[in-house]
Amino acid sequence: MPDLNPPGITLVAGPPGIGKTTWISQFLSDSDQPLFYLCPGTGSGAESIDRLRVGYCFPHVTVINDSQAAELLLNLPDGAQVYLEVGFHLDLATLPFNSLPCRKVAIVPPELAQLTAQSEWHHWANELVAGNSIQVPAPNGMLDFRRMSLTGQVFDPPSLEVLLAEITGGAYGPAIRLKGIFELPDGNAFYIDFVEGLEGIEYTELKLARSLRGRPTRLSGLEVAGYNLQQKAMAETLQVSCLSDELLAQYQRQYRQHYKTADSTNNTTNKTEESVV
Repeated sequence: MPDLNPPGITLVAGPPGIGKTTWISQFLSDSDQPLFYLCPGTGSGAESIDRLRVGYCFPHVTVINDSQAAELLLNLPDGAQVYLEVGFHLDLATLPFNSLPCRKVAIVPPELAQLTAQSEWHHWANELVAGNSIQVPAPNGMLDFRRMSLTGQVFDPPSLEVLLAEITGGAYGPAIRLKGIFELPDGNAFYIDFVEGLEGIEYTELKLARSLRGRPTRLSGLEVAGYNLQQKAMAETLQVSCLSDELLAQYQRQYRQHYKTADSTNNTTNKTEESVV
């Protein structure tokens, strides 16, 4: 009788900006085993940025949505590894996944990881991992969380920098966390990350096919956590910061010509080098 390798389920929790998705991502590179990712409780409407990011960066990983979770978790293949990222807005004590045979990992600030101290993560987890050195928001239920779809919208870099500086600078209410996926007119998409208390805004290019003909159809969006956030004003600014159809078409024509010329030059150089060899 063959030895079966039972699936493993890991629940990962922690405050906003602590590095939950980053910690999970280190385990998602192995394409030789079945890998699954779920960020539960994200609801309907705009897509979770974490789900999009994992799907774009690790195409071999099966990204589960809430409606698929129950059936898939009951019928996992042998050797599967499942990572469930628990959003900070969910109540750890009442998670339906708590009843599963699973590993519970809490990502916490380094000073908390050194303590046997009391916190909701200490009570819930069976393993603590040191994450980013951030100030943990008070658990008073006052933290706002806003999610907005940006699918089809494209931003030129200067306008995007101004927009992000406004949001992270508190123009729409104090923001402690921002993450999003933004499309640029050169056809590339970027994952953008801001955590209050950490230096600067991080830009990471996603390795996706260039989108240079019309508005991109792949999903993009923005998530902001903070206090008394003015979502309507933020959404209006996002809309007016987006490139018009005319400007987008102009940019895309220029970039298509640029890449066509660059590809032609590279091909000529390669042929010359081959002939010399």
